[in-house]
Amino acid sequence: MANLKRVYMFSDDLEPIVKQLADEGRQLKWLEGGKGSNLAIMTSIGIPVPAGFTVTTDACLEFMDRGNKFPEGLTDEILEAMSKLEAETGKKFGDPSNPLLVSVRSGARESMPGMMDTVLNLGMNDEVAEGMVRLTGDERFVYDAYRRLIMMFGDVVMGVERELFDECFSQVKQKEGVRGDTEVSVEGLKETVELEKQVYKQHIGSDFPTNPQEQLLEAVRAVFESWNNDRAIAYRELNKIPHTWGTAVNVQTMVFGNMGEDSGTGVAFTRDPATGEKRIFGDYLPNAQGEDVVAGIRTPVDITELEQINPGAYKQFLDICEKLEAHYHDVQDVEFTIERGKLWMLQTRNGKRTAAAAVKIAVDLYDEGLLDEAGAVKLVPPEQLDQLLHPQFDAAQKPEIVATGVAASPGAAAGQVVFTAEKAVELAETGKRVILVRHETSPDDIRGMAASEGILTQFGGKTSHAAVVGRQMGKPCVVGCAAIELDYDELKFEVNDNIVCEGDFVSIDGAAGEVMLGDVALGDSEIVAVRKGDLDPADAPLYQYYDRIMTWADEIRKMGVRTNADTPEDSELALELGAEGIGLTRTEHMFFGEERIRIFQRMILGETTEEREAAAAELLPFQREDFYGILKAMDGKPVIIRLLDPPLHEFLPKDADDQQVVGNMVGKSQEEIADIVEGLHELNPMLGHRGCRLGITFPEIYKMQVRAIFEAACQLKKEGLNPIPEVMIPLIATAEELQICKDYTLEVARGVLQEQGVELEYMIGTMIELPRACLVADQIGAITDFFSFGTNDLTQTVFGFSRDDVEGKFIPAYIAQRILQVSPFESIDVDGVGALVRMGVEKGRTANPNLEIGICGEHGGEPHSVAFCHNAGLDYVSCAPLRVPIARLAAAQAQIDNPR
Repeated sequence: MANLKRVYMFSDDLEPIVKQLADEGRQLKWLEGGKGSNLAIMTSIGIPVPAGFTVTTDACLEFMDRGNKFPEGLTDEILEAMSKLEAETGKKFGDPSNPLLVSVRSGARESMPGMMDTVLNLGMNDEVAEGMVRLTGDERFVYDAYRRLIMMFGDVVMGVERELFDECFSQVKQKEGVRGDTEVSVEGLKETVELEKQVYKQHIGSDFPTNPQEQLLEAVRAVFESWNNDRAIAYRELNKIPHTWGTAVNVQTMVFGNMGEDSGTGVAFTRDPATGEKRIFGDYLPNAQGEDVVAGIRTPVDITELEQINPGAYKQFLDICEKLEAHYHDVQDVEFTIERGKLWMLQTRNGKRTAAAAVKIAVDLYDEGLLDEAGAVKLVPPEQLDQLLHPQFDAAQKPEIVATGVAASPGAAAGQVVFTAEKAVELAETGKRVILVRHETSPDDIRGMAASEGILTQFGGKTSHAAVVGRQMGKPCVVGCAAIELDYDELKFEVNDNIVCEGDFVSIDGAAGEVMLGDVALGDSEIVAVRKGDLDPADAPLYQYYDRIMTWADEIRKMGVRTNADTPEDSELALELGAEGIGLTRTEHMFFGEERIRIFQRMILGETTEEREAAAAELLPFQREDFYGILKAMDGKPVIIRLLDPPLHEFLPKDADDQQVVGNMVGKSQEEIADIVEGLHELNPMLGHRGCRLGITFPEIYKMQVRAIFEAACQLKKEGLNPIPEVMIPLIATAEELQICKDYTLEVARGVLQEQGVELEYMIGTMIELPRACLVADQIGAITDFFSFGTNDLTQTVFGFSRDDVEGKFIPAYIAQRILQVSPFESIDVDGVGALVRMGVEKGRTANPNLEIGICGEHGGEPHSVAFCHNAGLDYVSCAPLRVPIARLAAAQAQIDNPR
């Protein structure tokens, strides 16, 4: 950062600053913040901007490093900039004969609207007020500005409750018998100023500062400190903005919208941020300052009414909006003030918008020649596509929110409450919609989860079982909803004094983590309805915009996108949404059908190889049917099937009655079955007898699954289809483990192909989910066809975290205390887990240049993680069906940012 200053004028020549920043790998907005850089840019392209200067984010970081104290020399640099501002404006800060007033505002690298602090009208005191009255002849305007300064300075800078100042103004209104701000008399405004001064002195212990320089420096300090206020921290955590960026501070000459009916202030978007329609969208408030619009203190008029109020200013405003869009190649969110008929632009930034508006705006800007295909693709945030794909509630029809939890799987769902998986299946089979409500879910609940419209749990985090499987299934899911108190015995839950019984309707919004009482109406998104064939594309304008964006994305991206799918239905949905194969089929859920689970339990309880093989033979037709359906749905596309992964105790009954049933089936007592279950129980099953360890000690299970896969593939091949199975052996830590499992996998596969007289394209590979596997990836890569990184378990083993425990217990505290920026189960830990992934890729490809490498953890559908996978050289990512479009778009954006 050598030679970069800590304070820049808006009017400074930008070219050398931008060049030096580029040499350092930085952008202008990183140094000057979004607001400051945009004010400098607008100044440079001839847009009317009140003069000012920016104190940089670098200065803010130094300030925080020094324990919230100005770094040496910064005060002098700010005052020097103020002298330059006086020269530019021809006014003098604190001079009653020709006063300069300024605003002080925050401005982070990324827009954080309303999260940090602003102070207006700095430089005012009693003498300046009197001088301004002599200059303007407008006492009302002057004392309105003065009372606002005391209120904002007292609140923002000194921490006095704003309500105390509002009460001063309310007292005066009540005394004068008026309701509106503009109805208060000049004497009433003067009285308000004096009352506010009294409140200030009462709570601070000293008079309101009359020295303008003191006001300025204290305001800059307060804005720096507001980077770490509670709402700013919460906003950054929600939007994955690093806490380490800091904010710039912008000091700008005041222009006044409260100087009469020929003055005013407004906020507008250059296009409709809800629909994307090309029209000015916003509010204008005559005779007001900007805070009045944002705070909702008074009711504004539609921005288009400015055309009647001031036709010249309105035309100039439209011209500026067009110029800004042409410069930024994006919809702009602008703030402006009109002072005695003259238009001033106070801010511009890229406008926040809905997903529907985002795709329309991107395509429209392409059609208007402002963007190329890559620019249009970059304009749509991938995570916003969730809004377009999942069933949705009409926001206008939403009832009261009775509880909130973790937004685990997006989408909207409504149905009757059930408390068991069995009841969910029972009611769903009669055509009823159900919401499964549990303390937390387990693999035993899989059929009930599949039968439910949505899932609500009292415990768990974003990567709990309910969350992972909910996303996998595309089921809306709210987890960790601590406000609900479940009573399984009484079949009810209580939430905020409401009792909800089994059969009552509730609705959940998985994108917002919200729970509502009653049956809230919802429907398929337009995108999904078209892809399902339920809606003609010609009748779906939103789909047409979406389709063009996604077509461009697919042409740009270099990394493949597959899906995680366990059923033909999931596979077909994923195909409709653009999946190019399956990166993970979990087989454990396939054993929980009523008939299958008993056979599987008999296989687990078999005491000899012969008994286990006999049970496996009974399971073979079921597995063959499962794999046939999935391979058929994905005809001509690769399908990775993971052999059984969880520990065996998860499949055995814990309830005494169920244990008796199983005992009768295998000729054992309930007590003997209970002993076996206890014997299989593990203190840490995630690191226990599971994955390839089962394949080595109980090879009958894996051999049966491999036979089922290849018999299904051969049958499809004979029917004229082109199945491409890829068999994945999980939890490998050593090449020796893989070699044993691979040898008998090949033996079974070749035997089936020979029996059937069929040739098939297939692979045998492994899941890389343990740190040791990454460290010896060259040894493993030399004897395998593909790697698939299981980053959920890799994250657990790298951090030593238990996924289902840590999210609810201490991850929030880690984020709050800046130990972590974001949960590593939500977005890949680039420095730790990512380093092992990169090592695995490099070592694996060194040993086997043709090694296919992908990722099938939860991270495969998270945009930041997708970008990492692109940069690490992976061939594909795999994710839940409804996240496939998100991954496609994120992969395209990664290619634009870092071509390969």
